[in-house]
Amino acid sequence: MAPVELQKQEGRRPSHVASGTVKVWDPIVRLFHWTVVTACILNLFVLEEGKYWHRLTGYVVATAMVVRIIWGFVGTRHARFDDFFPTPGKVRAQILGIINGSEQRYIGHNPLASIMMLGLMVLLVMTALSGWMTTLDAFWGDKWLEEVHGVVANSIMVLAFIHAGAALIESWRHRENLVWSMVTGRKRA
Repeated sequence: MAPVELQKQEGRRPSHVASGTVKVWDPIVRLFHWTVVTACILNLFVLEEGKYWHRLTGYVVATAMVVRIIWGFVGTRHARFDDFFPTPGKVRAQILGIINGSEQRYIGHNPLASIMMLGLMVLLVMTALSGWMTTLDAFWGDKWLEEVHGVVANSIMVLAFIHAGAALIESWRHRENLVWSMVTGRKRA
């Protein structure tokens, strides 16, 4: 059966055939992703800790997190948490698939990427919360809270480097540019 006929039966527009791609990441997911990337680079490497722009950037991330969490329940198919929640069985199947060369290709997040994404989201919430707490009178000048904030922020940096490296490796393994798909919102069909 021709791709256009197959897609008509599946209810997809034939325009997807011409480009050879499908829409995966909606604008909210992509804006969230690149907002967090930019904010983490700014707050970890550019802006001075604790100063106005550092705090403002943290509030932007906190706002983005609230939007993304809500979108994880009401958003488009691949944005919803129930589409990519990494159950132990899914994670085991992906690891075994990688080992024996029969790994399933996912249009959305694969189980290991889902663990990374959810872990990064938890760390982002912890960083925003601990950063905000350092501005409260109850915690003013408490070094332990500043240390927690720093450790969690540095953990984001480590996981972000692993995430970026994994995206490059997976792009090579699956012969598709996963970074570019987070710019365009589209992946190979």
